[in-house]
Amino acid sequence: MLKVGIIGTGVIFDLNVLGYLNNKDAKITCLCNRTSEKAKRKIKQFDLDKNIRIYSDYKEMLDKEELDIVEILLPHHLHAEVTIYAAGKGVKAISVQKPMALTLTEADKMIKACKDSGSILSIYENFLFTPHVLKAKELIDLDYIGDPSSIRIKIAMGGTGGWNTPSSANKWREDPKMIGGAKMGSPVLLDNGWHAFALARWFFDEDIEKVFAWTDNFKGLDAPAYVMFKYMQSREHLVPQYGHMEFSLMPEMKLPSKYYSTDEFVEVIASRGIMKINQGTSIGNPMSNSAIFAPIVIIRDGKVETYNEFENDWKQSFINATKHFIEVVKGNKKPILSGEQAKSNLRFNLAAIRSSELGREVSLKEFP
Repeated sequence: MLKVGIIGTGVIFDLNVLGYLNNKDAKITCLCNRTSEKAKRKIKQFDLDKNIRIYSDYKEMLDKEELDIVEILLPHHLHAEVTIYAAGKGVKAISVQKPMALTLTEADKMIKACKDSGSILSIYENFLFTPHVLKAKELIDLDYIGDPSSIRIKIAMGGTGGWNTPSSANKWREDPKMIGGAKMGSPVLLDNGWHAFALARWFFDEDIEKVFAWTDNFKGLDAPAYVMFKYMQSREHLVPQYGHMEFSLMPEMKLPSKYYSTDEFVEVIASRGIMKINQGTSIGNPMSNSAIFAPIVIIRDGKVETYNEFENDWKQSFINATKHFIEVVKGNKKPILSGEQAKSNLRFNLAAIRSSELGREVSLKEFP
């Protein structure tokens, strides 16, 4: 039985914990949160073992506990220091929330610390484990729509809906140094946008060569925003591959998501057809039942195909991600985003932020 310690019991804990509930391979043995009362409430809320030990200092927890897995559910600026400390304590596997870190230097230190200690480093990316997204990736890999040539990712951001984010979580996001390092900070491109940047790399299985981004500013958000990018082409493709993302604001719209006031729509153009992926964060609302708004729609060989048989609740992506990570720790699978892979994603992300500041195209070679 793998012993699990979770550092941070905020809102995201409510989803990360689901994959550990009644799991025969892993058991939560300790929790850490600055406010121990919050951790106690989570134990009661999810009917966890009453003997779970609670700490208010992550160093004390890692000093005293012998853990196989540590889940780091903390603000971005704390990811590096906690990961390095956990690796130094010989934790077998470390899972870190997105984004991996704030800088490539921090990412390098995290990777080195885990390599030196033999710890597995995995960056938690639940979006890639959403059932219909997994199916879309399978179809692309099977060459079902041919060789992909472009991807368009539309992120719609509503004014209300989903969880109420604690004021403490919004407070640190107001500090530019903690949210991307740009002049105004990048709470959209670096934080919310991480999922889209990861998806673009993962679907095409190619790194990014160059990027151009434009962002405006709305109430402290680096949005609306537009990002264009070209893939590196490490292997031969029918046509050069490229993509773009658009972050659109709907300040008067309440999006029908139980989680965040955000939804995602993806379109992949390939040599034999078109794939549309409808809904991400808010999958499972009434629109999912529409034939023209199915989770996956494929236009191929003059026919329209729809794929509807999925668990239509975004929480399933967290359950799948955690179960996959447990298999990684058991030695049966590889992380979907290893430290090196996540560093490539961070480089892509930071290059877009830099491009929006400079007002010009940026080569990822500028980010060693």
